[in-house]
Amino acid sequence: QVQLVESGGGLVQAGDSLRLSCAASGRTISFAAMGWFRQAPGKEREFVAAIVYSGRATSYADSVKGRFTISRDNTKNTMYLQMSGLKPEDTAVYVCAASPGSADLPTRASRYGYWGQGTQVTVSS
Repeated sequence: QVQLVESGGGLVQAGDSLRLSCAASGRTISFAAMGWFRQAPGKEREFVAAIVYSGRATSYADSVKGRFTISRDNTKNTMYLQMSGLKPEDTAVYVCAASPGSADLPTRASRYGYWGQGTQVTVSS
C-alpha cells in the first residue's frame, strides 16, 4: 500500500509562486510514474503534469506549460510541483497520484492507482 500526502498549498496573489510537495510512504514508489491533477469547484478533475520514475521525462497540460515544473527526489520519496506565474484560473485542489509499473507518462486519471487527499491552492486576482 502507498500513502501520498500533499503539502504546500495556500492563498496567493496572481503572479506569485508556490511549490507543492507530495510525500509517499509505505511501499516504495521508486518505480512509479507520478502525476499531479487538479479539480476546481464544479469542474472535472484535470491532468496537470506527470513524471517518470527516473525524472528524465515529463509531460504537462497546455494550460500550465512554461509556468509549472514537476520534479521528484526518489531518495526522499517525494514529488514536487513548482508553480510560477499563478493565475486565478489555477485555483483548485491539487492532488498527487502514483502509477506503479508505468514506464510512460500517464495523463488519464484511470491510469493511477494511488491518490493523495489534495491541497488547496487559491489564487486571487
